Amino acid sequence: MTTLTIPLAQLQAFFIVFVRVAAIIASMPVFSSRNIPVLLKAGLVLSVSVLVFPRLSIGGNPYQLDPMTFGIGLAGEVMLGVAIGLVAQMVFAGVQLAGELAGYQMGLAIANVIDPDSSAQIPMISQLYQIFAILIFVTVNAHYWCLSALMESFQLVPPFSFHLHNSIVAQLIRLGGDVFTIGVKVGAPVIVVLMLTSVSFGLIARTVPQMNIFIVAIPLKIMVGLLFVLFSLPYFSAYLQQLFTVMGESIMRLLSAAP
Repeated sequence: MTTLTIPLAQLQAFFIVFVRVAAIIASMPVFSSRNIPVLLKAGLVLSVSVLVFPRLSIGGNPYQLDPMTFGIGLAGEVMLGVAIGLVAQMVFAGVQLAGELAGYQMGLAIANVIDPDSSAQIPMISQLYQIFAILIFVTVNAHYWCLSALMESFQLVPPFSFHLHNSIVAQLIRLGGDVFTIGVKVGAPVIVVLMLTSVSFGLIARTVPQMNIFIVAIPLKIMVGLLFVLFSLPYFSAYLQQLFTVMGESIMRLLSAAP
């Protein structure tokens, strides 16, 4: 009778890889969508872990068998994975903010729909921007950068060596501030045009008080807003490609500061 014996160190090493891969994929754009079945996500995490584990030089390293120390180490692996996914999610948060600002100016902020990525209710313009950003994310192979960062993370940050330094916190805070910058830059064409449109209607209302400005302004602002959303899509696409390139560099800087 053949007996399969797996050393405890090997089993622990694989579990460490599995936990970090699961944390990264669970927080990564597109892969973290609630529309993706949980069984498919679990299969993807297991498949990636099986592919990554033989290529790493951590299999034979002896790890602390104490449950408390091992649990704290796993918590650090989860924090590192979530931090990597959070860097990638910052771009999509800025895009969603741009859609909310533009939708508010157009008068469509109250018309909410279900976001296919997060299953939350967001304005329609935010959903349009979000879907377009996901398409660009996949088109420029930005998801490969996240998977590459997953592999590089084991080389730059060996298991159980993650430390939450002040530089990491400062970098995450800076990226959080960049969300508002991205939102303003992406929604700037629509926001500026609709602001000028509102000023124009204000002048018309003062000069022609007989006109019911509310009946005229609401459909016209929606039409002008949608028109400039269409005109701004080429600029939006080029800016997103630049953001995704910066995203890859930010992930590498985060990994370099993690040990």
